[in-house]
Amino acid sequence: MIFLVLGALISMTGCKKEYEIPVVTAPGSTTVEVSKSVELSFGFNAEGGYKSSSLTATGGTATVKTAPSTGSRYGNIVVTFTAGSVTGAGSVVINITDNYNNTGQSTAVIDVLSVPTTSVTSNITTNTTWETGKVYILEGRITVLSGVTLTIQPGVIIKGREGSEANATALLIARGGKLMSEGTADSPIIFTSVADKILPGEVASPNLEPNISGLWGGLLILGKAPISAEAEAMQIEGIPASDLNGLYGGTQANDNSGVLKYISIRHGGANIGEGNEINGLTLGGVGSGTVIENIEIVSNDDDGIEWFGGTVNVKNVIVWNTGDDAIDTDQSWGGTLDNFIIINPGDECLELDGPEGTMVAKHIIKNGTVYAGNAQGIADLDDANNSSDSYVDIDKVYFFGLKTGQDFDAVPTYYNCTFSNMETTLPAGTALTDFFKDGSSAFATTVNTGANSVGADASAFTGWSWTAVSGSLNGF
Repeated sequence: MIFLVLGALISMTGCKKEYEIPVVTAPGSTTVEVSKSVELSFGFNAEGGYKSSSLTATGGTATVKTAPSTGSRYGNIVVTFTAGSVTGAGSVVINITDNYNNTGQSTAVIDVLSVPTTSVTSNITTNTTWETGKVYILEGRITVLSGVTLTIQPGVIIKGREGSEANATALLIARGGKLMSEGTADSPIIFTSVADKILPGEVASPNLEPNISGLWGGLLILGKAPISAEAEAMQIEGIPASDLNGLYGGTQANDNSGVLKYISIRHGGANIGEGNEINGLTLGGVGSGTVIENIEIVSNDDDGIEWFGGTVNVKNVIVWNTGDDAIDTDQSWGGTLDNFIIINPGDECLELDGPEGTMVAKHIIKNGTVYAGNAQGIADLDDANNSSDSYVDIDKVYFFGLKTGQDFDAVPTYYNCTFSNMETTLPAGTALTDFFKDGSSAFATTVNTGANSVGADASAFTGWSWTAVSGSLNGF
């Protein structure tokens, strides 16, 4: 009897319960646009208790967002799938292992779709909205007509078709029209070329370098504010004289052309004729009712931003790799540029011209950091000691990256201009008067690298600008 009992006990202790492998249920077929993310919920039943999971993905990447507690016998695992840049079929394979090292597997199928793309082929004649997550192709020179508002939502990408001369592509806001383009720091609005493979949600171009220019035109905003020119209204440069939507100027100092926030404009400056290129951002007679802040210009063949009169104030600007001037002011612009960075223009860092007619207004440039790089000059001012002199105040600007031959012109004398708090780091073996000439050295002081007490707040450009994301602002 004793032997029978012992035999039974031995038999019982030698048995091991066999658990079923985990059963995993994948979600149904899912769709997502390229470069976007979608959440997938996998259900599971693990008799032996949940231990771990692993993922493999095609057509994108996958990570576990939420996992069950160790030992859970059933529940859900939420996975985030981020699509790549190629359309077609994608998948996520999940393996779930229980506490007895049994593994169950399931596969979710994802259809990666292209980003919705709209070709814009004609002028905008009624109030229109361009929507977040979409790409819009400018097929030519597109004008928002007087009395019409174009709204561009955060994250929209606008791409200009290739073309030059009469076929140069551009977005033109005519006098009386409005552009409501309010990007955000997390979702900027990007103007670029059709050659750029960038998609909504991306900041840096995946295929174009930041020194490629002239692939399309640019953005032009025209208003009814006063200009100093031969007439009350003039035809803007970069637009053929035959297109009367190119007129700018008037008598309404507080004219409102809309809102521009968190906008990056890239690879523009197409030529419409001999010596007649389009700026990255052209502001012709734009009034003080217009809001412009957080603007980036990257690799434009002509100027970065050029003002032709007007009264608009502009805040937080970065201009990187322009073929001509970075900042160009004409025809008695009467506003303020506050907090700006200039990196490596082709001609002048600052081209500051005076009035061309009877209207005279002063503009203010302050809180800037200028890396001259390969620029031809630091600042070019009209210094003829007559009524065409530059009329500008400059305050708290730091200049560095200078090289021999770059000059800051003489301070204008016809108008009462104030230059103050300018600092510079000089190349070894050079003197302040080698760069700041004809009296301008009186308003500048030399500082060691990194010791400047004036300049731009570079944090304003973090995250949303290509310049910052590329690392080109390191040390600013």
